[in-house]
Amino acid sequence: MEQGSYVRTDTPQYDLEAHFRAFDPVRGEPFGPEFRDASPEEVDEAVRQAELAFEPYRQLAPERRAAFLDRIAEEILALGDELIAIACRETALPAGRLTGERARTVGQLRLFADVVREGSWVEARIDTGDPEREPAPKPDLRRMLVPLGPVAVFGASNFPLAFSVAGGDTVSALAAGCPVVYKAHPAHPVTSELVAGAVRRAVAAEGMPEGVFSMLHGMGYEVGLALVRHPLIQAVGFTGSLRGGRALFDAAAARPAPIPVYAEMGSINPVFVLPSALERNGDAIAEGLTNSITMGVGQFCTNPGLVLGVQGEAWTRFIARLAERIVEVPAGTMLYKGIQEAFCSGRDRLRSIPGVRTIAESRSGAGVGAVIFTTDVGSFLDRPELSEELFGPSSLVVTATGAEELERVARRLEGQLTATIHATEEDLLRHRVLIDILQRKVGRLIFNGYPTGVEVGHAMQHGGPYPATTDARSTSVGTAAIFRFARPVCFQDFPQAVLPPELRNRNERGIWRLVNGELSQADL
Repeated sequence: MEQGSYVRTDTPQYDLEAHFRAFDPVRGEPFGPEFRDASPEEVDEAVRQAELAFEPYRQLAPERRAAFLDRIAEEILALGDELIAIACRETALPAGRLTGERARTVGQLRLFADVVREGSWVEARIDTGDPEREPAPKPDLRRMLVPLGPVAVFGASNFPLAFSVAGGDTVSALAAGCPVVYKAHPAHPVTSELVAGAVRRAVAAEGMPEGVFSMLHGMGYEVGLALVRHPLIQAVGFTGSLRGGRALFDAAAARPAPIPVYAEMGSINPVFVLPSALERNGDAIAEGLTNSITMGVGQFCTNPGLVLGVQGEAWTRFIARLAERIVEVPAGTMLYKGIQEAFCSGRDRLRSIPGVRTIAESRSGAGVGAVIFTTDVGSFLDRPELSEELFGPSSLVVTATGAEELERVARRLEGQLTATIHATEEDLLRHRVLIDILQRKVGRLIFNGYPTGVEVGHAMQHGGPYPATTDARSTSVGTAAIFRFARPVCFQDFPQAVLPPELRNRNERGIWRLVNGELSQADL
Protein backbone atom coordinates (compact mmCIF):
# COMPACT_ATOMS: atom_id res chain seq x y z
CA MET A 1 0.00 0.00 0.00
CA GLU A 2 1.32 3.44 -0.92
CA GLN A 3 2.08 5.87 1.86
CA GLY A 4 0.20 9.19 1.79
CA SER A 5 1.68 12.43 0.54
CA TYR A 6 3.68 14.19 3.25
CA VAL A 7 3.47 11.19 5.61
CA ARG A 8 7.06 9.99 5.39
CA THR A 9 9.24 7.80 7.57
CA ASP A 10 12.31 10.06 7.21
CA THR A 11 10.75 12.95 9.14
CA PRO A 12 11.41 13.64 12.85
CA GLN A 13 9.47 11.59 15.40
CA TYR A 14 6.69 13.24 17.36
CA ASP A 15 5.07 12.44 20.67
CA LEU A 16 3.51 9.00 20.77
CA GLU A 17 0.15 10.64 21.41
CA ALA A 18 0.25 11.99 17.87
CA HIS A 19 0.51 8.47 16.41
CA PHE A 20 -2.57 6.42 15.61
CA ARG A 21 -3.76 3.39 13.66
CA ALA A 22 -6.99 2.36 12.01
CA PHE A 23 -9.53 0.86 14.41
CA ASP A 24 -11.92 -2.03 13.85
CA PRO A 25 -15.14 -1.04 15.70
CA VAL A 26 -16.59 -4.57 15.52
CA ARG A 27 -13.57 -6.36 16.97
CA GLY A 28 -12.59 -3.42 19.13
CA GLU A 29 -8.94 -3.46 18.07
CA PRO A 30 -6.48 -1.36 16.06
CA PHE A 31 -4.99 -2.69 12.84
CA GLY A 32 -2.83 -1.68 9.89
CA PRO A 33 0.11 0.74 9.61
CA GLU A 34 0.84 3.58 11.99
CA PHE A 35 -0.10 7.13 11.00
CA ARG A 36 0.90 10.40 12.57
CA ASP A 37 -0.16 14.01 12.53
CA ALA A 38 1.37 16.07 9.74
CA SER A 39 3.88 18.61 11.00
CA PRO A 40 3.46 22.36 10.42
CA GLU A 41 6.25 22.14 7.85
CA GLU A 42 4.42 19.41 5.95
CA VAL A 43 1.18 21.38 5.97
CA ASP A 44 3.04 24.38 4.59
CA GLU A 45 4.76 22.29 1.92
CA ALA A 46 1.48 20.73 0.77
CA VAL A 47 -0.21 24.12 0.43
CA ARG A 48 2.76 25.69 -1.35
CA GLN A 49 2.84 22.82 -3.83
CA ALA A 50 -0.88 23.37 -4.42
CA GLU A 51 -0.24 27.05 -5.08
CA LEU A 52 2.49 26.16 -7.59
CA ALA A 53 0.04 23.80 -9.31
CA PHE A 54 -2.80 26.33 -9.47
CA GLU A 55 -1.85 28.40 -12.52
CA PRO A 56 -0.87 25.48 -14.79
CA TYR A 57 -3.92 23.47 -13.65
CA ARG A 58 -6.46 26.25 -14.16
CA GLN A 59 -5.02 26.97 -17.63
CA LEU A 60 -5.55 23.39 -18.84
CA ALA A 61 -8.11 22.84 -21.56
CA PRO A 62 -11.44 21.71 -20.06
CA GLU A 63 -11.09 18.34 -21.79
CA ARG A 64 -7.84 17.73 -19.88
CA ARG A 65 -9.48 18.40 -16.50
CA ALA A 66 -12.47 16.26 -17.47
CA ALA A 67 -10.20 13.39 -18.50
CA PHE A 68 -8.43 13.70 -15.13
CA LEU A 69 -11.72 13.31 -13.25
CA ASP A 70 -12.69 10.32 -15.39
CA ARG A 71 -9.29 8.76 -14.73
CA ILE A 72 -9.73 9.11 -10.96
CA ALA A 73 -13.00 7.19 -11.30
CA GLU A 74 -11.26 4.42 -13.23
CA GLU A 75 -8.44 4.18 -10.70
CA ILE A 76 -10.92 3.91 -7.81
CA LEU A 77 -12.75 1.07 -9.55
CA ALA A 78 -9.40 -0.61 -10.19
CA LEU A 79 -8.89 -0.93 -6.42
CA GLY A 80 -11.53 -3.67 -6.54
CA ASP A 81 -12.65 -5.65 -3.52
CA GLU A 82 -9.72 -4.53 -1.33
CA LEU A 83 -11.19 -1.05 -1.01
CA ILE A 84 -14.59 -2.37 0.11
CA ALA A 85 -13.05 -4.85 2.54
CA ILE A 86 -10.85 -2.22 4.21
CA ALA A 87 -13.66 0.32 4.41
CA CYS A 88 -15.93 -2.33 5.97
CA ARG A 89 -13.34 -3.08 8.63
CA GLU A 90 -12.67 0.56 9.48
CA THR A 91 -16.32 1.68 9.64
CA ALA A 92 -18.47 -1.41 10.37
CA LEU A 93 -20.60 -0.42 7.38
CA PRO A 94 -21.87 -3.38 5.33
CA ALA A 95 -20.28 -4.27 2.00
CA GLY A 96 -23.50 -3.60 0.10
CA ARG A 97 -23.74 -0.05 1.43
CA LEU A 98 -20.09 0.66 0.62
CA THR A 99 -20.38 -0.82 -2.86
CA GLY A 100 -23.24 1.59 -3.50
CA GLU A 101 -21.23 4.44 -2.05
CA ARG A 102 -18.32 3.63 -4.36
CA ALA A 103 -20.71 3.76 -7.31
CA ARG A 104 -21.94 7.15 -6.12
CA THR A 105 -18.35 8.39 -5.80
CA VAL A 106 -17.46 7.24 -9.29
CA GLY A 107 -20.72 8.66 -10.63
CA GLN A 108 -19.97 12.06 -9.07
CA LEU A 109 -16.56 12.15 -10.74
CA ARG A 110 -18.01 11.33 -14.14
CA LEU A 111 -20.88 13.77 -13.74
CA PHE A 112 -18.51 16.64 -12.96
CA ALA A 113 -16.32 15.60 -15.88
CA ASP A 114 -19.37 16.07 -18.10
CA VAL A 115 -20.04 19.49 -16.55
CA VAL A 116 -16.45 20.59 -17.24
CA ARG A 117 -16.59 19.33 -20.84
CA GLU A 118 -19.88 21.09 -21.57
CA GLY A 119 -18.54 24.31 -20.06
CA SER A 120 -21.62 26.44 -19.43
CA TRP A 121 -21.03 26.29 -15.67
CA VAL A 122 -18.75 29.36 -16.00
CA GLU A 123 -21.90 31.48 -16.46
CA ALA A 124 -20.50 33.67 -19.22
CA ARG A 125 -22.30 37.03 -19.53
CA ILE A 126 -21.67 39.51 -22.32
CA ASP A 127 -23.00 43.03 -22.64
CA THR A 128 -21.65 44.36 -25.94
CA GLY A 129 -20.42 47.94 -26.01
CA ASP A 130 -21.81 50.89 -27.91
CA PRO A 131 -19.26 53.68 -28.49
CA GLU A 132 -21.97 55.86 -30.10
CA ARG A 133 -24.26 55.86 -27.07
CA GLU A 134 -25.16 59.27 -25.65
CA PRO A 135 -24.46 60.94 -23.33
CA ALA A 136 -21.60 58.49 -22.61
CA PRO A 137 -20.25 55.51 -24.56
CA LYS A 138 -21.34 52.11 -23.31
CA PRO A 139 -18.39 49.86 -22.30
CA ASP A 140 -18.05 46.28 -23.50
CA LEU A 141 -18.45 44.05 -20.40
CA ARG A 142 -17.74 40.30 -20.28
CA ARG A 143 -18.06 38.31 -17.08
CA MET A 144 -17.40 34.68 -16.13
CA LEU A 145 -16.51 32.50 -13.16
CA VAL A 146 -12.87 31.62 -12.49
CA PRO A 147 -11.37 29.23 -9.88
CA LEU A 148 -10.45 30.56 -6.43
CA GLY A 149 -7.12 28.80 -5.86
CA PRO A 150 -5.95 26.03 -3.48
CA VAL A 151 -8.79 24.53 -1.43
CA ALA A 152 -8.69 22.61 1.88
CA VAL A 153 -11.13 19.69 2.08
CA PHE A 154 -12.02 17.72 5.23
CA GLY A 155 -13.30 14.14 5.09
CA ALA A 156 -16.53 13.05 6.78
CA SER A 157 -16.67 10.10 9.17
CA ASN A 158 -19.96 8.65 7.94
CA PHE A 159 -19.19 8.49 4.21
CA PRO A 160 -15.67 7.05 3.81
CA LEU A 161 -15.92 7.28 0.01
CA ALA A 162 -18.60 9.72 -1.20
CA PHE A 163 -17.68 12.53 1.25
CA SER A 164 -14.05 11.62 1.55
CA VAL A 165 -10.79 11.71 -0.43
CA ALA A 166 -12.40 11.79 -3.89
CA GLY A 167 -15.86 12.81 -2.67
CA GLY A 168 -18.10 15.71 -3.54
CA ASP A 169 -15.99 18.52 -2.06
CA THR A 170 -12.78 17.31 -3.72
CA VAL A 171 -14.30 16.63 -7.13
CA SER A 172 -16.21 19.93 -7.28
CA ALA A 173 -13.05 21.85 -6.38
CA LEU A 174 -10.94 19.98 -8.95
CA ALA A 175 -13.67 20.50 -11.55
CA ALA A 176 -13.62 24.25 -10.90
CA GLY A 177 -9.85 24.31 -11.44
CA CYS A 178 -8.72 24.38 -7.81
CA PRO A 179 -5.94 22.17 -6.40
CA VAL A 180 -6.98 20.29 -3.24
CA VAL A 181 -5.15 19.68 0.03
CA TYR A 182 -7.18 16.98 1.71
CA LYS A 183 -7.33 16.33 5.47
CA ALA A 184 -8.11 12.64 5.99
CA HIS A 185 -10.62 11.62 8.65
CA PRO A 186 -8.86 9.57 11.37
CA ALA A 187 -11.77 7.10 11.50
CA HIS A 188 -10.74 5.54 8.16
CA PRO A 189 -7.08 6.33 7.40
CA VAL A 190 -6.34 3.14 5.46
CA THR A 191 -9.35 3.60 3.18
CA SER A 192 -8.19 7.18 2.66
CA GLU A 193 -4.70 6.00 1.71
CA LEU A 194 -6.10 3.59 -0.87
CA VAL A 195 -8.23 6.26 -2.55
CA ALA A 196 -5.47 8.87 -2.32
CA GLY A 197 -3.21 6.42 -4.13
CA ALA A 198 -5.81 6.15 -6.88
CA VAL A 199 -5.95 9.95 -7.20
CA ARG A 200 -2.16 10.20 -7.34
CA ARG A 201 -2.00 7.56 -10.08
CA ALA A 202 -4.54 9.59 -12.05
CA VAL A 203 -2.39 12.70 -11.56
CA ALA A 204 0.61 10.89 -13.03
CA ALA A 205 -1.29 9.17 -15.85
CA GLU A 206 -2.96 12.38 -17.04
CA GLY A 207 0.13 14.60 -16.64
CA MET A 208 -1.43 16.87 -14.04
CA PRO A 209 0.73 19.29 -12.01
CA GLU A 210 2.16 17.34 -9.07
CA GLY A 211 0.74 19.55 -6.33
CA VAL A 212 -2.83 19.43 -7.62
CA PHE A 213 -3.71 16.92 -4.90
CA SER A 214 -2.15 15.96 -1.56
CA MET A 215 -3.37 14.34 1.64
CA LEU A 216 -2.51 15.00 5.28
CA HIS A 217 -3.34 12.98 8.40
CA GLY A 218 -4.17 14.26 11.86
CA MET A 219 -6.13 13.09 14.91
CA GLY A 220 -7.07 16.44 16.43
CA TYR A 221 -7.86 19.94 15.20
CA GLU A 222 -4.25 21.11 14.90
CA VAL A 223 -3.63 20.01 11.29
CA GLY A 224 -7.02 21.26 10.15
CA LEU A 225 -6.63 24.65 11.78
CA ALA A 226 -3.15 25.02 10.32
CA LEU A 227 -4.61 24.36 6.87
CA VAL A 228 -7.42 26.87 7.27
CA ARG A 229 -5.08 29.54 8.59
CA HIS A 230 -2.55 29.13 5.79
CA PRO A 231 -2.57 32.34 3.73
CA LEU A 232 -2.50 30.46 0.40
CA ILE A 233 -5.67 28.44 1.07
CA GLN A 234 -8.63 30.18 -0.59
CA ALA A 235 -11.66 28.14 0.53
CA VAL A 236 -12.64 25.20 2.75
CA GLY A 237 -15.05 22.29 2.30
CA PHE A 238 -16.14 20.47 5.49
CA THR A 239 -18.72 17.89 6.55
CA GLY A 240 -18.96 17.04 10.24
CA SER A 241 -20.03 18.35 13.62
CA LEU A 242 -21.21 21.83 14.55
CA ARG A 243 -18.26 22.16 16.91
CA GLY A 244 -15.70 21.23 14.26
CA GLY A 245 -17.28 23.27 11.49
CA ARG A 246 -17.67 26.34 13.66
CA ALA A 247 -14.02 26.12 14.78
CA LEU A 248 -12.87 26.14 11.15
CA PHE A 249 -15.32 28.91 10.23
CA ASP A 250 -14.12 31.12 13.09
CA ALA A 251 -10.47 30.48 12.20
CA ALA A 252 -11.11 31.42 8.57
CA ALA A 253 -12.98 34.59 9.57
CA ALA A 254 -10.14 35.63 11.88
CA ARG A 255 -7.51 35.54 9.11
CA PRO A 256 -6.12 38.87 7.86
CA ALA A 257 -7.81 37.93 4.58
CA PRO A 258 -10.93 35.88 5.51
CA ILE A 259 -11.97 33.02 3.23
CA PRO A 260 -15.25 31.13 2.75
CA VAL A 261 -15.85 27.93 4.73
CA TYR A 262 -18.54 25.70 3.27
CA ALA A 263 -19.35 23.57 6.31
CA GLU A 264 -22.20 21.12 6.57
CA MET A 265 -22.75 20.61 10.29
CA GLY A 266 -25.88 18.58 10.88
CA SER A 267 -29.65 18.77 11.07
CA ILE A 268 -32.63 17.17 12.80
CA ASN A 269 -34.62 17.07 9.53
CA PRO A 270 -38.20 17.39 10.84
CA VAL A 271 -40.96 15.21 9.41
CA PHE A 272 -44.52 16.56 9.54
CA VAL A 273 -47.25 13.92 9.20
CA LEU A 274 -50.48 15.73 8.37
CA PRO A 275 -53.94 14.36 9.26
CA SER A 276 -55.37 13.11 5.95
CA ALA A 277 -52.11 11.35 5.00
CA LEU A 278 -52.04 9.82 8.47
CA GLU A 279 -55.56 8.41 8.08
CA ARG A 280 -54.80 6.94 4.65
CA ASN A 281 -51.19 5.76 4.99
CA GLY A 282 -50.26 5.77 8.69
CA ASP A 283 -48.84 2.23 8.77
CA ALA A 284 -46.80 2.70 5.59
CA ILE A 285 -45.39 6.01 6.85
CA ALA A 286 -44.40 4.37 10.15
CA GLU A 287 -42.63 1.62 8.20
CA GLY A 288 -40.77 4.09 5.99
CA LEU A 289 -39.79 6.28 8.92
CA THR A 290 -38.40 3.30 10.81
CA ASN A 291 -36.16 2.47 7.88
CA SER A 292 -35.06 6.09 7.52
CA ILE A 293 -34.33 6.56 11.24
CA THR A 294 -32.29 3.35 11.54
CA MET A 295 -30.57 3.24 8.11
CA GLY A 296 -26.81 2.98 8.59
CA VAL A 297 -27.36 2.89 12.38
CA GLY A 298 -28.78 6.39 12.03
CA GLN A 299 -25.46 7.87 10.92
CA PHE A 300 -26.74 10.17 8.18
CA CYS A 301 -26.82 13.97 8.20
CA THR A 302 -30.37 13.62 6.87
CA ASN A 303 -31.54 11.25 9.62
CA PRO A 304 -35.14 12.25 10.62
CA GLY A 305 -34.58 13.25 14.24
CA LEU A 306 -37.97 14.92 14.76
CA VAL A 307 -41.46 13.67 13.85
CA LEU A 308 -44.55 15.83 14.36
CA GLY A 309 -48.27 15.21 14.06
CA VAL A 310 -51.67 16.20 15.43
CA GLN A 311 -53.23 14.32 18.35
CA GLY A 312 -56.06 11.91 17.68
CA GLU A 313 -56.76 8.20 17.20
CA ALA A 314 -54.82 7.98 13.94
CA TRP A 315 -51.77 9.65 15.51
CA THR A 316 -51.94 7.31 18.52
CA ARG A 317 -52.03 4.28 16.20
CA PHE A 318 -49.15 5.71 14.20
CA ILE A 319 -46.95 6.14 17.29
CA ALA A 320 -47.77 2.60 18.42
CA ARG A 321 -46.89 1.18 15.01
CA LEU A 322 -43.63 3.15 14.90
CA ALA A 323 -42.73 1.82 18.37
CA GLU A 324 -43.49 -1.76 17.31
CA ARG A 325 -41.20 -1.49 14.32
CA ILE A 326 -38.34 0.16 16.23
CA VAL A 327 -38.35 -2.63 18.81
CA GLU A 328 -37.79 -5.13 15.99
CA VAL A 329 -34.72 -3.36 14.57
CA PRO A 330 -31.47 -5.04 15.70
CA ALA A 331 -28.85 -2.95 17.45
CA GLY A 332 -25.78 -2.09 15.38
CA THR A 333 -22.16 -0.99 15.56
CA MET A 334 -21.48 2.70 15.07
CA LEU A 335 -18.61 4.09 13.01
CA TYR A 336 -16.13 4.63 15.81
CA LYS A 337 -15.89 4.88 19.58
CA GLY A 338 -16.20 8.66 19.83
CA ILE A 339 -19.39 8.83 17.80
CA GLN A 340 -20.95 6.00 19.83
CA GLU A 341 -20.06 7.64 23.13
CA ALA A 342 -21.56 10.94 21.98
CA PHE A 343 -24.78 9.20 20.95
CA CYS A 344 -25.13 7.26 24.20
CA SER A 345 -24.46 10.38 26.25
CA GLY A 346 -27.06 12.36 24.30
CA ARG A 347 -29.59 9.53 24.51
CA ASP A 348 -29.21 9.33 28.29
CA ARG A 349 -29.49 13.10 28.60
CA LEU A 350 -32.80 13.05 26.70
CA ARG A 351 -34.13 10.37 29.00
CA SER A 352 -33.54 12.61 32.00
CA ILE A 353 -35.49 15.61 30.67
CA PRO A 354 -38.91 16.13 32.32
CA GLY A 355 -41.76 15.69 29.86
CA VAL A 356 -39.77 13.32 27.60
CA ARG A 357 -40.64 9.64 27.59
CA THR A 358 -38.91 6.67 25.94
CA ILE A 359 -41.53 4.69 24.01
CA ALA A 360 -39.44 2.13 22.13
CA GLU A 361 -35.91 0.75 21.95
CA SER A 362 -34.28 -2.07 20.02
CA ARG A 363 -34.31 -5.33 21.99
CA SER A 364 -31.94 -7.53 20.02
CA GLY A 365 -28.39 -7.51 18.71
CA ALA A 366 -25.06 -6.29 20.00
CA GLY A 367 -24.10 -2.63 19.89
CA VAL A 368 -26.26 0.49 19.90
CA GLY A 369 -30.02 0.16 19.73
CA ALA A 370 -32.48 2.49 18.04
CA VAL A 371 -34.62 4.55 20.39
CA ILE A 372 -37.76 6.68 20.05
CA PHE A 373 -38.77 9.41 22.48
CA THR A 374 -42.03 11.33 22.72
CA THR A 375 -43.09 14.69 24.14
CA ASP A 376 -45.62 17.49 23.65
CA VAL A 377 -45.19 20.84 21.93
CA GLY A 378 -45.02 22.79 25.18
CA SER A 379 -42.12 20.70 26.49
CA PHE A 380 -40.36 20.84 23.14
CA LEU A 381 -40.55 24.63 22.98
CA ASP A 382 -39.51 25.05 26.63
CA ARG A 383 -36.36 22.92 26.27
CA PRO A 384 -34.03 24.14 23.50
CA GLU A 385 -31.82 21.05 23.86
CA LEU A 386 -34.65 18.97 22.40
CA SER A 387 -34.06 20.64 19.03
CA GLU A 388 -30.36 19.71 18.96
CA GLU A 389 -29.13 16.93 16.67
CA LEU A 390 -28.54 13.52 18.28
CA PHE A 391 -26.41 11.79 15.65
CA GLY A 392 -27.47 8.17 15.61
CA PRO A 393 -30.53 5.87 15.43
CA SER A 394 -33.08 7.95 17.31
CA SER A 395 -35.98 10.31 16.80
CA LEU A 396 -38.24 12.48 18.94
CA VAL A 397 -41.99 12.29 18.30
CA VAL A 398 -43.85 15.50 19.18
CA THR A 399 -47.64 15.62 19.55
CA ALA A 400 -49.42 18.85 18.63
CA THR A 401 -52.98 19.90 19.32
CA GLY A 402 -53.51 21.32 15.83
CA ALA A 403 -52.12 23.28 12.89
CA GLU A 404 -51.27 26.32 15.02
CA GLU A 405 -48.92 24.30 17.23
CA LEU A 406 -47.24 22.70 14.20
CA GLU A 407 -46.59 26.21 12.90
CA ARG A 408 -45.23 27.33 16.27
CA VAL A 409 -42.70 24.51 16.23
CA ALA A 410 -41.75 25.24 12.62
CA ARG A 411 -41.15 28.91 13.42
CA ARG A 412 -38.87 28.00 16.33
CA LEU A 413 -36.73 25.53 14.38
CA GLU A 414 -33.17 26.44 13.53
CA GLY A 415 -31.87 25.98 9.99
CA GLN A 416 -32.16 22.46 8.60
CA LEU A 417 -30.93 20.50 5.62
CA THR A 418 -34.40 19.07 4.98
CA ALA A 419 -38.01 19.06 6.07
CA THR A 420 -40.48 16.38 5.03
CA ILE A 421 -44.26 16.69 4.72
CA HIS A 422 -46.46 13.62 4.48
CA ALA A 423 -49.75 14.94 3.18
CA THR A 424 -52.54 14.73 0.68
CA GLU A 425 -53.23 17.65 -1.66
CA GLU A 426 -56.07 18.56 0.70
CA ASP A 427 -53.57 18.68 3.59
CA LEU A 428 -51.22 20.90 1.62
CA LEU A 429 -53.96 23.42 0.85
CA ARG A 430 -54.99 23.49 4.50
CA HIS A 431 -51.40 23.91 5.75
CA ARG A 432 -50.03 26.49 3.29
CA VAL A 433 -48.71 28.60 6.17
CA LEU A 434 -46.64 25.66 7.44
CA ILE A 435 -45.10 25.16 3.99
CA ASP A 436 -44.28 28.87 3.72
CA ILE A 437 -42.56 28.78 7.13
CA LEU A 438 -40.50 25.71 6.22
CA GLN A 439 -39.23 27.29 3.00
CA ARG A 440 -37.36 29.80 5.18
CA LYS A 441 -35.91 27.06 7.39
CA VAL A 442 -34.57 24.37 5.06
CA GLY A 443 -32.64 23.66 1.89
CA ARG A 444 -34.82 20.80 0.64
CA LEU A 445 -38.56 20.18 1.10
CA ILE A 446 -39.69 16.58 0.60
CA PHE A 447 -43.26 15.54 -0.19
CA ASN A 448 -44.39 12.05 0.86
CA GLY A 449 -40.87 10.68 1.03
CA TYR A 450 -37.96 10.38 3.46
CA PRO A 451 -34.90 12.60 3.87
CA THR A 452 -32.25 9.87 3.85
CA GLY A 453 -30.89 9.29 0.37
CA VAL A 454 -29.54 12.35 -1.44
CA GLU A 455 -29.68 12.19 -5.23
CA VAL A 456 -26.57 13.48 -7.00
CA GLY A 457 -27.76 15.65 -9.88
CA HIS A 458 -28.04 19.15 -11.26
CA ALA A 459 -31.00 20.33 -9.15
CA MET A 460 -30.08 18.88 -5.75
CA GLN A 461 -29.71 21.27 -2.80
CA HIS A 462 -27.84 19.80 0.15
CA GLY A 463 -27.41 22.74 2.46
CA GLY A 464 -29.56 25.02 4.55
CA PRO A 465 -29.63 27.98 6.92
CA TYR A 466 -27.25 27.99 9.91
CA PRO A 467 -26.50 25.78 11.81
CA ALA A 468 -27.19 23.19 9.11
CA THR A 469 -24.48 24.88 7.04
CA THR A 470 -22.39 28.04 7.17
CA ASP A 471 -23.74 29.28 3.83
CA ALA A 472 -27.33 28.48 2.86
CA ARG A 473 -26.67 29.65 -0.72
CA SER A 474 -24.46 26.66 -1.50
CA THR A 475 -24.79 22.89 -1.80
CA SER A 476 -22.30 20.11 -1.08
CA VAL A 477 -24.10 17.61 -3.33
CA GLY A 478 -24.82 17.93 -7.03
CA THR A 479 -23.20 19.88 -9.82
CA ALA A 480 -24.08 23.27 -8.30
CA ALA A 481 -21.36 22.50 -5.71
CA ILE A 482 -18.81 23.72 -8.25
CA PHE A 483 -19.88 27.34 -7.66
CA ARG A 484 -18.46 27.28 -4.12
CA PHE A 485 -14.94 27.26 -5.50
CA ALA A 486 -15.22 29.96 -8.17
CA ARG A 487 -15.68 33.73 -8.27
CA PRO A 488 -16.72 36.18 -11.00
CA VAL A 489 -14.28 38.32 -12.98
CA CYS A 490 -15.40 41.02 -15.44
CA PHE A 491 -13.30 42.11 -18.45
CA GLN A 492 -14.06 45.62 -19.66
CA ASP A 493 -13.17 46.66 -23.23
CA PHE A 494 -10.59 43.89 -23.65
CA PRO A 495 -9.34 42.89 -27.12
CA GLN A 496 -10.58 39.54 -28.41
CA ALA A 497 -7.17 37.87 -28.47
CA VAL A 498 -6.68 38.40 -24.72
CA LEU A 499 -10.16 37.33 -23.58
CA PRO A 500 -10.78 33.80 -22.26
CA PRO A 501 -12.23 31.57 -25.01
CA GLU A 502 -15.61 31.51 -23.23
CA LEU A 503 -16.01 35.30 -23.67
CA ARG A 504 -14.86 35.85 -27.24
CA ASN A 505 -17.22 36.83 -30.03
CA ARG A 506 -16.81 33.44 -31.61
CA ASN A 507 -18.37 30.93 -29.23
CA GLU A 508 -15.58 28.39 -29.71
CA ARG A 509 -16.84 26.01 -27.04
CA GLY A 510 -20.52 26.23 -27.96
CA ILE A 511 -21.53 27.03 -24.38
CA TRP A 512 -24.68 28.82 -23.28
CA ARG A 513 -24.00 32.52 -22.64
CA LEU A 514 -26.18 35.43 -21.52
CA VAL A 515 -25.65 37.89 -24.37
CA ASN A 516 -27.31 41.28 -23.93
CA GLY A 517 -29.83 39.67 -21.59
CA GLU A 518 -30.71 36.63 -23.75
CA LEU A 519 -29.36 33.08 -23.47
CA SER A 520 -27.59 32.05 -26.64
CA GLN A 521 -25.06 29.61 -28.07
CA ALA A 522 -24.52 31.71 -31.17
CA ASP A 523 -21.43 33.64 -32.17
CA LEU A 524 -21.59 37.40 -31.82
